[in-house]
Amino acid sequence: MSEVHDVLGVGIGPFNLGLAALLDGVEDDVDAAFLEREPEFNWHEGMLLDGATLEVPFLADLVTLADPTNPHSYLNYLRETGRIYEFYFYETFQTPRNEYNDYLQWVTERLDSCRFSREVTAVEWDDDGEQFVVTARDPRTGERSDHRARNLSLGIGSRPQIPEPLQGHPDEDVFHTATYRHRREPVLEADSVTVVGSGQSAAEVFQDLLERQADNEYRLDWLTRSKGFFPMEYSKLGLQHFTPEYERYVYDLPQERKDDLIPNQDLLYKGVDPGTSAEIYDLLYRRSIGDREPDVGLFAMTEVADIEAVGDRYALDCHQWQAEESFVHESEIVILGTGYERPVPDFLDPLSDHINWDEQGRFEVTADHRLDIDVAGDVFLQNAELHTHGVGVPDLGLGCDRNATFANRLLGRERYPEDTDTVFQDFAVEQFVDHAPGASRPEPEQPPTPTQDD
Repeated sequence: MSEVHDVLGVGIGPFNLGLAALLDGVEDDVDAAFLEREPEFNWHEGMLLDGATLEVPFLADLVTLADPTNPHSYLNYLRETGRIYEFYFYETFQTPRNEYNDYLQWVTERLDSCRFSREVTAVEWDDDGEQFVVTARDPRTGERSDHRARNLSLGIGSRPQIPEPLQGHPDEDVFHTATYRHRREPVLEADSVTVVGSGQSAAEVFQDLLERQADNEYRLDWLTRSKGFFPMEYSKLGLQHFTPEYERYVYDLPQERKDDLIPNQDLLYKGVDPGTSAEIYDLLYRRSIGDREPDVGLFAMTEVADIEAVGDRYALDCHQWQAEESFVHESEIVILGTGYERPVPDFLDPLSDHINWDEQGRFEVTADHRLDIDVAGDVFLQNAELHTHGVGVPDLGLGCDRNATFANRLLGRERYPEDTDTVFQDFAVEQFVDHAPGASRPEPEQPPTPTQDD
């Protein structure tokens, strides 16, 4: 029989890698293994553009918010790679995205628990052994392997989402921003390029193309169905929504209230980084000096409902929803910043009857981010529980807090502190009343005392 791990991670992205880093070197012996289908680590490789930065501070690395002394911290990476003084004089809290990727690669090389070229195809539960049986295959050779574990950690990440009406065109002409860096060179030779979407990825692609436009001759347009090209929330008080306290507050709300709330909080975790927005505007301003007109168009409140091939170009069926006017826009290249999706992976099909689902077919989730499942083992969820815990779920900093909770549960003790009072504001009525001397809750009404006539 193969060895039985204490925990087996499916997928190696920042979240599962963070759990691996927190479990590495603890005094207790935790047998952990993490499987990844790719042959090596690369984080959003198609968007590793020069000048792009993380939207979170470097302290939101894999381990620091739980354990600043951990050897897998970003600062120790800088120390070990001889870059700590360069970073000191860099004098910025945000880090280049390609360096963050290099940091994550550095951590994977230091961890024996990370195993690549292993694509998980099925997960079953063995009642007799009270353990998960995980089947994996090597995508290159087809070789199959079985793995056993008492607990799982699901960190398979998201995949690019393209609405069905926009699908079906050649990948070199109509493609998602996730693959932009690999497809950029042919794009620069086109006569017209259109970017669709107004999130950070679309903004970075637009900025990159705008910077390169001077050396090429393409027309550049940017369309979005959003109300405008608005910045992501980045005020200090606004960022307090990315805290354990706010996650607990959201979790305790009724599910129907959460389903109304979360879709309307886009600008807390979507939108354009204010620095990126400023750089785009400044570049457009410089291009307009001397009564010049940049060959650029930006148009919001416009949904692209369909794309149709017309000769060597593409006709975008556009609808400006506020004015209720439609028009057609033609472009040789279309780059879609249409977001990401997190479908339930097929490899969970053998466990389906054990999983508790909500009315919309989504995971039921415990307060501490575990899958609600009727087997003895735990299934830790890494960024699959936005519908239950709110907009902070994809946040890298909160991923560290979540992993501290998982590590403590695996260890059976509080090895890492579980923070409970991290912000200056309160979210729940009970918290505010406890903190504010002048606040109180009304006493619950007592039912009338029954009389003899009653």
